[in-house]
Amino acid sequence: MCNVVKWPASFNLKPVINLEAVYVDKHYNLVVECKQGSKKACYELYRLYSKAMLNVAFRIVGNIGEAEDVLQEAFTDAFNRLKDFRQETTFGLWLKQIVVHRSINLLRKRKLEFVEIDDGLLDNIADEEEWNDEDIQYQVAQVKEAIKELPEGYRVVLSLYLLEGYDHEEIGQVLHISENTSRTQFLRAKRKLSEILTRKGIKK
Repeated sequence: MCNVVKWPASFNLKPVINLEAVYVDKHYNLVVECKQGSKKACYELYRLYSKAMLNVAFRIVGNIGEAEDVLQEAFTDAFNRLKDFRQETTFGLWLKQIVVHRSINLLRKRKLEFVEIDDGLLDNIADEEEWNDEDIQYQVAQVKEAIKELPEGYRVVLSLYLLEGYDHEEIGQVLHISENTSRTQFLRAKRKLSEILTRKGIKK
């Protein structure tokens, strides 16, 4: 059985100061060549990252056609801004940040709304419900299919947190909602996802 991978809550997209000590970007030279005007290098970067970035966009916007539009816009944006990319983090993380923001902007055009939750209303929701590794020993593909059935607001927050590695503070910043609203949406999304998985016979 495959595990759903949850990135640590401390994961973020902020630039890394000591790049040699902290990470190695295996495509560093390709980015340099692309900056220098090599169309071959730019195409290779597109080939290497397009599938993964399309999946990121699709998990957020929920529509393959719109996800493809986001992908093209994100790569166009990235290549236009590449001269400003100082390679203090990996190209993949930098590009993913662009894809996520482009996806969120598309959702805003749909008038996606999140209801702000008063702190007092959180008393009826556990701060962190039990959902340990034994609870999520599902096939990754099945879980991702079930996520597609969630209401849009739930799907976006759960995807950003569970699949893309954002914490609630970061989700609040990109969606322009409070951290408490992000946390509440996530907890409710987990409950709804659990119901869907149970209905499908994936979770007992």
